[in-house]
Amino acid sequence: MTKMTRFILDESKIPHTWYNIAADLPSPLAPMLHPISKRPIEAADLREIFTEEIIRQEFSLERDIEIPTPVRDVYKLWRPAPLIRARSLERLLDTPAHIYYKYEGVSPSGSHKPNSAVPQAWYNKNAGVRRLVTETGAGQWGASLAFAGQLFGLDVSVFQVRVSFDQKPYRRALMETYGARCVASPSSETKFGRAILESDSNHPGSLGIAISEAVEVAVSDKDTRYALGSVMNHVLLHQTVIGQEAIAQMDMTGEEPDILIGCTGGGSNFAGLIFPFLGQQLRGRRARRYIAAEPAACPTLTRGRYAYDFGDTAGITPLVKMHTLGSSFTPPGLHAGGLRYHGMAPMVSHLYEMGLIEAKSYTQNECFAAGQIFACSEGILPAPESNHAIACAISEAQRCKQEGRSDVILLCLSGHGHFDMSAYQSYAAGKLTDQSYVGSDLEKALSGLPFIAS
Repeated sequence: MTKMTRFILDESKIPHTWYNIAADLPSPLAPMLHPISKRPIEAADLREIFTEEIIRQEFSLERDIEIPTPVRDVYKLWRPAPLIRARSLERLLDTPAHIYYKYEGVSPSGSHKPNSAVPQAWYNKNAGVRRLVTETGAGQWGASLAFAGQLFGLDVSVFQVRVSFDQKPYRRALMETYGARCVASPSSETKFGRAILESDSNHPGSLGIAISEAVEVAVSDKDTRYALGSVMNHVLLHQTVIGQEAIAQMDMTGEEPDILIGCTGGGSNFAGLIFPFLGQQLRGRRARRYIAAEPAACPTLTRGRYAYDFGDTAGITPLVKMHTLGSSFTPPGLHAGGLRYHGMAPMVSHLYEMGLIEAKSYTQNECFAAGQIFACSEGILPAPESNHAIACAISEAQRCKQEGRSDVILLCLSGHGHFDMSAYQSYAAGKLTDQSYVGSDLEKALSGLPFIAS
């Protein structure tokens, strides 16, 4: 009998609810604070940038939040996403470990990001919003929101971090194909963008700067709201369709994962995979290892400080307690543009502080080496961001070989790399460099963290 490699669920198995891990936390998340008063944020403080339902989900302590039928109907375009046993990779590594990956690159935009873009667009359309504005790094989120916006008749404007705007023209083309307007950030279209350009006309940009520009636009127009692709609780909530499907698919394999891995920039795909499994653990099921794989050039969890900081560079967003490199920190222009964020999701940071998850960092070249190995064995070219999870999985599989362990490894392959070919070309030509941050720049950014009295 041929052993199964792909584990596919019927569309009726698309989750009917999102899972909210806040309901099962052993200790509550630190509250968001108002950027001026430094007092805990109230729902009314967020109404200029978010709709009521998004705000409700952000503060919710309900374990299960219903997925609206129109959102599930759109999900059917690509969900349930496949779970695949990486048998060829296992043979290549000669490891006793069993490696599975949940492949999110089957979505229309090629990544996990539509899992949140679609409900955010739907909630805003229902609230009478006419335009959404956002930021994007490598462009997966921008493309996903552009796709969701055209489905529900919303105009979408995207501030894309300049270094990725220049590196990845085809992601920009995808956004424009879906009808969105894409602008390089920092831009001359906002007060904050102009201030950055006046001090450095060649500034490479950062997600923190792009967020500042997007929020500035949102608060200046009553018909516009802001949407974001990671970090905040409601975004991580939407992504839990990944892990919920994976639980059902792992049941089909007859195995349970010992180690779960996801790349982390803001934390959305990592949270989407692990939260449903970790929720089971918090409710009394077996313990597992959960590993967040991040870039060594932007090591938010492994080198950042757990403190209150702004989510943006201008300091206009709420203060959140998270692992941060400092909101003024500009990471090097690595090709994994979706991981170039100064902070980590407060919920992921909270779990890290409690010792419930681990974090490891990887250099750019070792990640692309892992991506090439994966492409040659499994046939899928991964996104540069996803390569971090693959590098971690390979490392764990090699450890299993050394120790004679047959651990079951499950990773989130968060997207394909079809629009990242210039990076793969640079790697193949030996021109890809392992970029690193300047220590003094990091210290300066950390020294500027806002003081919050305990």
